[in-house]
Amino acid sequence: MSPVRRAEPEDAAEVLRLRQVMIDSMAGADPSTAWHTESLPVLRARLAEADGDFAAFVVDHPERPGALAALVCGTVDYRIGKAGNPHGVVGYVFSVATDPDARRRGYARAGMTALLDWFRARGVRRVQLTASTEARTLYDSLGFRPKPDPLLELAL
Repeated sequence: MSPVRRAEPEDAAEVLRLRQVMIDSMAGADPSTAWHTESLPVLRARLAEADGDFAAFVVDHPERPGALAALVCGTVDYRIGKAGNPHGVVGYVFSVATDPDARRRGYARAGMTALLDWFRARGVRRVQLTASTEARTLYDSLGFRPKPDPLLELAL
């Protein structure tokens, strides 16, 4: 298996491609890619921040030089502390995607392991994510448990 590595600014276009793979797999998702042009410079800048609150871990595609096989992203967020998390540091996982022709090779698991290690190094004690039905087996095996937390959202 290809080793997991931290994504670099030069990976930004491929990171967006894999994010779109994930978006396209969701029911009712907007398949538009016009947003990529505006997002690309912001993503490049965030990928250049070695000690920031955002990280992306990738696996290079073994059969397609210059392409990525898998992507796992996460952020560290601060919330006022509480019992079990007095420092209020929370990790959030998003944009876990594997190229369709590179699936079932352990790339997402390897990326998640790297991201969880990154979270631990930053003092994160709780990690949250939303998962598709297909991905639940992976997350269950890593110790994630469902939590009844009704999500509300407002678009501004």
